[in-house]
Amino acid sequence: MIMKTMKILIIEDDKNDCNNFINSVKNRKDVEIVGITDSDVEGLKYVKLKHPEGIILDLELNNSISGNTDSLGFLSEIKKLNLNYEPIIIVTTHIHSKRIYDIVHKNGADIILYKNHPRYSADYVLNKMMTLRETEPQRTIEVLKEELKDNKERILDCIARELDLIGIPSKMVGRKYIQDAILYLIENKGDNTNVIRYLTSIYKKSGNTITNGIQNAIIHAWNKTAVDDLLEYYTARVNPETGIPTPMEFLYYYVDKIEREL
Repeated sequence: MIMKTMKILIIEDDKNDCNNFINSVKNRKDVEIVGITDSDVEGLKYVKLKHPEGIILDLELNNSISGNTDSLGFLSEIKKLNLNYEPIIIVTTHIHSKRIYDIVHKNGADIILYKNHPRYSADYVLNKMMTLRETEPQRTIEVLKEELKDNKERILDCIARELDLIGIPSKMVGRKYIQDAILYLIENKGDNTNVIRYLTSIYKKSGNTITNGIQNAIIHAWNKTAVDDLLEYYTARVNPETGIPTPMEFLYYYVDKIEREL
């Protein structure tokens, strides 16, 4: 069965992003843009007039002339239109926040795409839109799998950045233990499995070997990295007797810090 061209509304205040969507659609036959606006208020008018099947909604509309600086209100207002269909809504954003993530999904968005993701582009967004359309109504499983994959990549990027800032080299085996431990603790909050036990099952090493590897990476950072950098990037209290954090103190500090950033 040949599907008709999908009508898309774009609510975006970045002119370069808008032009990228326009240029992308020129080379496609499956998508038609029925409206582009930098205003969530104008966007609601387009929905009533054009009945787009899909909506690409920028979460931050800081340069909007006639609308709000954020578009969260759009998601609740569109429900009040009592449409006889349910448009597919993709939210795009620079914000990495679990709270925002939960609010956006609760208010009816199908998927969130992060603009600083390496794969982000106009074609990437439009392809996601077509995937959602083609897999309706059983699209949610694949969408959730993709979002979980993207979320894992974001967490790993945050961990790598933090470990780089305090000077733990990527070649140290302890860094790999640290990375996997922090990722596990973030993804499995509430799980009673001991993180060291988890690492021993993955690496087939003893608990002492895993713990010593993590401790050696910490010692390396505290011996090699400038004190000012450590004070800036690791702000938890350090035992004055040892001068360095324990492995568990270190891991949970970064679990808390990265969760606040997401």
